[in-house]
Amino acid sequence: MTQTSRRHFLTKSATLAAVSSSAALVACGDSNGPLTPAQFLYGVASGDPLADRVMLWTHAKRPNLESDVNLTWQVATDNGFTNIVKSGTVMASIAAGNTAKVDATGLTAGTTYYYKFTDETGAASLVGTTRTLPALTVTSVKFAVFSCTLYSAGFFNVYESALSSGAEFAVHLGDYIYEYGSDPAKFGNTDATTTPAGTAVSLGRVVSPTNDIVSLTDYRTRYALYRSDPNLQALHAKMPWITVWDDHEFTNNAYATGAQNHNTATQGDWATRKATAAKVYHEWMPIRTPDVNDLFKIYRKFDFGTLFSLHMVDTRIEGRTKQVYGWYGDPLEPTIQPYAWADYTAGLTPVGGVYPDAANKMMSDTQFTWLTGNIAAATTTWQIMGNQDIMAKLWYPATVVAAFAVSPAAFQTAMMSYLTLKATNPTAAAAVPKVPINMDSWDGYPIYRETLLQTIRATGKKFVTLSGDSHNAWFNDLRTLNGATKVGVEFATTSVTAPGYESAGLADLAPYIDGSALAGGANASRAGLIDDVNYVETKRRGYLLMTVTATNVKGEYVFVDNVRSKTYTASVGKTVTVNTSMVPTFS
Repeated sequence: MTQTSRRHFLTKSATLAAVSSSAALVACGDSNGPLTPAQFLYGVASGDPLADRVMLWTHAKRPNLESDVNLTWQVATDNGFTNIVKSGTVMASIAAGNTAKVDATGLTAGTTYYYKFTDETGAASLVGTTRTLPALTVTSVKFAVFSCTLYSAGFFNVYESALSSGAEFAVHLGDYIYEYGSDPAKFGNTDATTTPAGTAVSLGRVVSPTNDIVSLTDYRTRYALYRSDPNLQALHAKMPWITVWDDHEFTNNAYATGAQNHNTATQGDWATRKATAAKVYHEWMPIRTPDVNDLFKIYRKFDFGTLFSLHMVDTRIEGRTKQVYGWYGDPLEPTIQPYAWADYTAGLTPVGGVYPDAANKMMSDTQFTWLTGNIAAATTTWQIMGNQDIMAKLWYPATVVAAFAVSPAAFQTAMMSYLTLKATNPTAAAAVPKVPINMDSWDGYPIYRETLLQTIRATGKKFVTLSGDSHNAWFNDLRTLNGATKVGVEFATTSVTAPGYESAGLADLAPYIDGSALAGGANASRAGLIDDVNYVETKRRGYLLMTVTATNVKGEYVFVDNVRSKTYTASVGKTVTVNTSMVPTFS
């Protein structure tokens, strides 16, 4: 699949033109004078589709006036609205930051609908397209998967690329926004280790507000900035989204009771900031709130006919315990020290039948029971989990990790030495100690991961996880801790704009990780530096295009060649197809 940004110019221009049309409208008001037409500056969106309903969203505000805005919404089977099937009223209230959401019910499964909002003056939003979940008889579903959208790192070409992908739904796995301000020490606008100095300024992508977002106004302003992007607006208007948050919707490396990038001395109480971030997320995202009394409960399930169940989980905010260890050699914060391998392995050794690491969790007991119970009871063919962090074991040979600290040449030599050893003497290679690197992922919670995988294994279900967060693309085996049993597979998407391994000088690491640096090693089972990795891409931005049938789950890894120019090319870098025996093929 190849395309350039020019292909969407006419379509997107026509779609977004309705935004400006409201400016010409004036109507009679009450005794205080005529009403000013509302502006729909951030477009429309739909989300959380079910077989008979879908959430509709917009933002409506009168210029230079703080007031609620009464809206009428309509759903039709045609974009000319000659056949309106549902309608009603909703308020874009000041209390919700002038956002408005409505659950349009009583719809027909597997049907495309068109929707719009109008205010009391007749000013109208643009027309959005949405669809309900398919009927039980559906034979194929296609959806796009996104993660990690850093505004200051470049243009949202990835979103634009997906407009013509044929996807019927969009799934976003978190880091929809980033909380950082303009401080280059915090992965911000001019951080030379992630993007060249001055990138955000030169591209016109400087964030607002310029500080790390903390207050209600801060979070609302940041969402408004992101939603002002025409590519993001267009994709929201094109199809329904199913979303979940990760850490940056709150702040970096968050967990239930705190976060690495939160300073109580300067940013106040964590519980207050967390509650504020959750409130604004629910305001700006087309999400159906499962429990209005608990905004942190966003895990939910979607059944796509009899093909698959999509279990959207929260492994970040709702129940995660604090990370025990930081990245290898790099503490997450002063109270989290770089781990020692002996300490890590000690946590994996039971004492009196109890694993010391067992208290470290990625979700609450309530969510764990909900997830495993739904998987056990499911009658759909595939169980797909929408998850934030890389789930597979990404354990590197200790000799390679040690060489990285010496020099690039030593690092490359160590990698090739290990791959050669693995190809010629697998037993000796297996004896080389392996160490995890990113302890903010599932690797930091190994016993919890093992408990979940063993519970899923016992159900006998076909398990696939979708993951984000890492800014790199992966296809991995999901194996038990000893590596002996394969429970499922993992498709992990790269980022929309946020830099990946290339930001650490590791852009060309992929062939060593998946084994393709050796002839015949590419995509061979357990051939690379990391046993459970079959494919990885470490330097390109993009998304996953998933197609699910009764016999296969196919993931197309779509990449764009540029996010710092609005002219780009998109192409499929790898296609992985998994059959019902959980055996992948690559093309």
